[in-house]
Amino acid sequence: MARLNLQFPEDQYCYRTQLTVRVTDINAANHLGNDSMISMISEARARFLFEFGIPEVPLDGVGIIVTDLATTYRAEAHARDLLLFEVGVMDFNPYGGDITFRITRPADGALVAMAKSGFVFFNYQSGKVTAMPASFHSKFAGVNWLG
Repeated sequence: MARLNLQFPEDQYCYRTQLTVRVTDINAANHLGNDSMISMISEARARFLFEFGIPEVPLDGVGIIVTDLATTYRAEAHARDLLLFEVGVMDFNPYGGDITFRITRPADGALVAMAKSGFVFFNYQSGKVTAMPASFHSKFAGVNWLG
């Protein structure tokens, strides 16, 4: 079976946030568990959207829904490790795109994980996928990219 290989352009990250691995995030193998990494990625996504003024709970009934998540792990993380989540967006289509993540440990520069979360815009009132609002796409036209 082919292995997943996630690589993103260095210049596509536009947001950074830090999260600390909690003791409760540790699994039986004594490192950050997959389920907790997914929760941390979700938290980083929520912070990213908030920073760009995109509400998680839509007022007009249209919001983002996650369609898929792919994650590759490169290094273990342990309790109390501070992790840096660099977040970007790419591969826009008429209905959504991808939110990308590079997760590193600043203490030693280790690449801990890479992830990609696909999303579409969803009308919660009609229960259907809907076109990406122009206001969303325009938020990233003049972004100061971190790369």
